[in-house]
Amino acid sequence: MERSHDSPEVALDCACTLGESAVWSRAEAALYWVDLRAPSLHRLDPSTGATATWPMPELIGGVVLRDGGGLLVALQSGIHAFDRATGACTLLVAPERPRPDHRLNETKADRAGALWTSTMRDFGLTATGSLYRIGDDLVPHRVLGDLRVPNALCWSPDDTTMYFADTRDGRLCAYAWNRDSGALGSMRVLVDVGVLPGAPDGATVDAEGCLWNARYGGGTVARITPDGVIDRVVRLPVPNATSCALGGPDLRTLYVTTARQRMTADELAAAPHAGALFALRVATPGLPEPACLLHAVPRMPDDALHLSKGTS
Repeated sequence: MERSHDSPEVALDCACTLGESAVWSRAEAALYWVDLRAPSLHRLDPSTGATATWPMPELIGGVVLRDGGGLLVALQSGIHAFDRATGACTLLVAPERPRPDHRLNETKADRAGALWTSTMRDFGLTATGSLYRIGDDLVPHRVLGDLRVPNALCWSPDDTTMYFADTRDGRLCAYAWNRDSGALGSMRVLVDVGVLPGAPDGATVDAEGCLWNARYGGGTVARITPDGVIDRVVRLPVPNATSCALGGPDLRTLYVTTARQRMTADELAAAPHAGALFALRVATPGLPEPACLLHAVPRMPDDALHLSKGTS
């Protein structure tokens, strides 16, 4: 069982409306995450406490490290390359044609360098979302459909299992997975509805192959073994945990983003740190975050959205 004597602490009281997509950059020794609703991209250097924030022109569902440096951001209109120095976003690929009230959500890279992104109707109002895999040819391949709120995307250390959840469905699922082709095989339910508080949101996998899962509405993050055994449940002083990433110099700090959207004044008074970034020391380290291998950048100067530079 995972043991730690530390309890969650506020790493940054950033009051995100909907914090999401925590990702640790080992090269920069810094954490990135987004506030989907602001919308904005955030960066924290834990060694100095220095922060930066970049406003985004559209709802932002995620941020992904890019091979060779740089970032990709999942905006409402598609996957963009983001230049922190100039504040410009350049569209690389849109997995779908624009649809009213739809946006991108869970977005990550696998260890083969392929990009995975998902679409959904905002707030999961209809089962019209999909999960896509995008290789270096920038061609989206639809992997799953009929989704409401795609989340919890991550892969086992041996690259044979892909974890995924539709938050509205409530089950945390494990799929047999082929790293080379990206194809999914048989599915098993790792954690069924009602076993843990709340519903499955973002997740990450540690070096032992156990899954850390943020539980939206449950005020917790849980560590789950590859066999579905609940190894540890950590309670947060806020109701909505949204994503998590293992970082720090030894990859043993679990960072957890949270949300304050749709909370009443009384609920916010009872949980004043809702929307904050939390940190928790754990015993088992994480794995280095994969970087995306999308290098092709179409020559579309009109698609560059010029944003203001980050502010410290």
